[in-house]
Amino acid sequence: MLFRVALATGLALFITQIKLDFFESYLYDMRVRLTPVPTTSGNIQIIEVTPETVEYFKGIPKAEHHKKLMEWLIPLAPRAIVYDINFDEILGSEKNKKEFARVMESFHQLFVLTNFLEMRGEEGKLKLSEPYEKIKLFSGPKSSDTANFAKDGVTRRMMINYQDQVMLHPFLASQINTEIVDKFKIKGLFDFLETDQVYIRFRPTGTYAKIPFHEAYKGLISTQAFKDKIVLIGHNLELSEKDYLMTPYSRSSIAMTTTEMHANMFDTLILNNAISKAPQFVNTLITILISIVTVYIVFALSPAMGLFIIILLFISYLLISYFLFWPFGIWISMAHPLLAIFLCYYFFIPYRLIIENRRSWEYYQKNKLLRQVEELKTNFISMMSHDLKTPIARIKGMTDVIINDGFTVSPIQREALDTIRSSSDDLLKFINSILNYAKIESQGVELHLQSKDPNNLLTDVIRKHEFLAKVKKISIETEFEPLFPIKIDPELMKQVFSNLIENAIKYSPEETIIKVISKEIDGMVVVRISDSGLGIPAQELPNLFMKFYRSANAKSSPIKGSGLGLYLAKYFTELHGGRIFVESVYGQGTDFVVELPQN
Repeated sequence: MLFRVALATGLALFITQIKLDFFESYLYDMRVRLTPVPTTSGNIQIIEVTPETVEYFKGIPKAEHHKKLMEWLIPLAPRAIVYDINFDEILGSEKNKKEFARVMESFHQLFVLTNFLEMRGEEGKLKLSEPYEKIKLFSGPKSSDTANFAKDGVTRRMMINYQDQVMLHPFLASQINTEIVDKFKIKGLFDFLETDQVYIRFRPTGTYAKIPFHEAYKGLISTQAFKDKIVLIGHNLELSEKDYLMTPYSRSSIAMTTTEMHANMFDTLILNNAISKAPQFVNTLITILISIVTVYIVFALSPAMGLFIIILLFISYLLISYFLFWPFGIWISMAHPLLAIFLCYYFFIPYRLIIENRRSWEYYQKNKLLRQVEELKTNFISMMSHDLKTPIARIKGMTDVIINDGFTVSPIQREALDTIRSSSDDLLKFINSILNYAKIESQGVELHLQSKDPNNLLTDVIRKHEFLAKVKKISIETEFEPLFPIKIDPELMKQVFSNLIENAIKYSPEETIIKVISKEIDGMVVVRISDSGLGIPAQELPNLFMKFYRSANAKSSPIKGSGLGLYLAKYFTELHGGRIFVESVYGQGTDFVVELPQN
């Protein structure tokens, strides 16, 4: 057992070293899609340059259009204005650009986002070109999984800081949610390559309401829509893939605009509901535990039950992972544990088959040896029984000659002769039982069917046992219902009835009654032999027809027996397609019932 646990642990540790970021991220995306859509904070408003805007302005909005928008928007008291547009792409005359820059400078909470980062020691070098050099350029990069993590190009993460320089998103979000001023209180925070990051709590595309640039430009929007909001301004023209990204909800290259991505990033921090990924050691422990459980199932249960439990374990882990993800926001690894279930099952099943095959071969060899020993034993018993049968028959014959031919013998001699004859009869019956048993073991018993009336067989058997019954003053009463002849082997069935009637006489007290009843019930000939003996304890009834079995009362009595009589009776009866059973209440006697088919 310890070896298997060690092997499962080793395999689990090996599995955790396999890079499964792509598969793990795919499973993460599935959980994101299957969970209810997170609510928004209500602190974000998006203004988009759309194809309709281009149609309205006969081109992409220029500096003078942005200037007029700012002159209308700034007095509405937004919390912050964030541009997600490359200012080098905003056309216009130098005069218009300077006027646009002057208007923006008048609002201290206006920022322009960039994907570029400032390294430590290069602070202040990241600036916009003239005439926008005084506008605050703030880092807030799009972090796609291209070179690291899943390497599938999907955006899942956001930076909180880089080399201790705060990004724009936590800077503005902390003005609304002051708790996250301390970065260590940001849920799901983890470090990666000199950065602190969290996973974005994405919402499906279209969750945030978007105002077309030209409608805001014309002042057609309610002034309350921007009050105390973070206003994001960006493009949605489907002209450049750099304005879009793939999300956990969609692998389309234009699944979501970067502007809406920033809205999701801000809300993740404002609501402080980022997904918390469990540490690597937790993933390792879970994988080890899953591996050990899988190995135990493989070796402890049958293949069918084991497969059922493995599937149940698989489904259970999926459900646990899902319910930790939602509503608790905890991300535990799924790729490594699920791979552990698969590999442990398919690795250890062949190992189990090898072990079981080796055991089967050992059992086969032992069984082969036992069959040879059994065959030798059966042959020996058969030969010895045949060799004993002849001298016993001679002894019995000579005894009968002395008794029946009028030889003068004293009473003591006659008693001795009777004892010799009785013992010879008992020994001959025992030898016949052994011979029949040997035939059964060698499958040498054949039926010689004849049409016989069962009542006639019973009458013959009773007649042969009348003397034994008279010795004990036992009366044998018969109730025979007229029966049609049936196909039976008369010699074998005589042995069955003889054994049952003889046992009834042997184990019944003196001056009692034995009843032998025959009748036809539902196409079966039923023979019931009832005695008034001590009965058989209930716990011994299931073993009564086993070979060489004798009940505790029989063993303690002076009555001799081989323990084969009832075994042979059951075998011969079932050979005819019938059955034999016993009904007994301890202290009230015993009924043996033989049922034989009429056809």
